[in-house]
Amino acid sequence: MAEKPEESLEARLKQLGDKIEAKKPHTSDAAEARAAESRKGYAAAMKLSSEFIAGIVVGAFLGYLLDHFAGTGPWGMIILLLLGFCAGVLNVLRSAGMVATPEAGRGGPEDDKKDGDAH
Repeated sequence: MAEKPEESLEARLKQLGDKIEAKKPHTSDAAEARAAESRKGYAAAMKLSSEFIAGIVVGAFLGYLLDHFAGTGPWGMIILLLLGFCAGVLNVLRSAGMVATPEAGRGGPEDDKKDGDAH
């Protein structure tokens, strides 16, 4: 007897699936690790660049507001834009680990009072 059409279609589908699976390039764990590392690098670059740009934009915006309401001409914009640039660079250096982040409780006058010393 002849096979039923459904059985022959299922057999052909299975053969086709096996052939496709054999032709697929198999990715190794090393390639997946490289791809993950690349994504991490891209994410870090986006974080650093957005922190830098945010510092500049905030400085420029505050400078514009100062100039607009105080009538100081371009000087507020120039000074706060430069301060925003410096803040952006500092944020990038902190995120990159090149500058230590300020920690709470490091040698301030409040810490001396908490230790029980009543000067």
